[in-house]
Amino acid sequence: MANGQWYPPEWPDRIRALAEGTLTPVTPKRAATVMLLRDSDGTPAVHMLRRRASMAFAGGAYAYPGGGVDPRDDDHRIRWAGPTRAWWAERLGVDETSAQAIVCAAVRETYEEAGVLLAGPSEDTVVGDTTGEEWEADRAALVARDFSFAEFLDRRGLVLRSDLLGAWTRWITPEFEPRRYDTWFFVAVLPEGQRTRNASTEADRTVWIQPREAAEGYDKGELLMMPPTVATLRQLLPYATAADALAAAPARDLTPVLAQARLEDGELVLSWPGHAEFTKHIPKGGAPA
Repeated sequence: MANGQWYPPEWPDRIRALAEGTLTPVTPKRAATVMLLRDSDGTPAVHMLRRRASMAFAGGAYAYPGGGVDPRDDDHRIRWAGPTRAWWAERLGVDETSAQAIVCAAVRETYEEAGVLLAGPSEDTVVGDTTGEEWEADRAALVARDFSFAEFLDRRGLVLRSDLLGAWTRWITPEFEPRRYDTWFFVAVLPEGQRTRNASTEADRTVWIQPREAAEGYDKGELLMMPPTVATLRQLLPYATAADALAAAPARDLTPVLAQARLEDGELVLSWPGHAEFTKHIPKGGAPA
């Protein structure tokens, strides 16, 4: 493997089946993931986790906190700070109820997997410490889906700080994958007073790492990652501070990136539009190159 691109062995057969019309694509589920940033020696550092090797999807790969949208958060009105739901709906390309649920998923997953909560008792505050027993009990209940994130905010009397998030990019899992997600990537700055921790049952390691270092690790084949992770790391390189990256988010293009597979001169070609570095050529009956 020349680099650390995650590539499941079953992909060639599934790609061929899709090209031949014998595979019906699965409808993607809504999801959100967050690049949590903090300043580090003249460049942002990003919080990443390594998925356990036993995970069915992308085991061993480095990623950001993230997960699926809870439909219970669609229409439960919550206390909300920052841009309006209508603004977020236009930004994300969805309706207002879906926009609320996607933003809730981003904030919830950051809390569930990193212990960082982008919410506070008022529109201009954030909670300072989420490590106590009661906080941990609520976090575990969220992971178990005992109640929705909207209900959690109500129980705690908290305001969701949507102004602390910036929508960065959007990727849709390829049509040949058995598990598919329509994922919005967000950036956020680590709130003052809060600390990250490995709170995820799906990760065996977490790190704060500079995007350049992480991308170089991928290029050397030392760090396993999926294409969206590598692409977003490279997109962070121009920014000197975490605040600079967050400020740049509203101007970014959210046109979804969806992999394409085509037959060309007897081989399958897998590509991600706008991201030539991830193109794979799969000879008939052979391994990807």
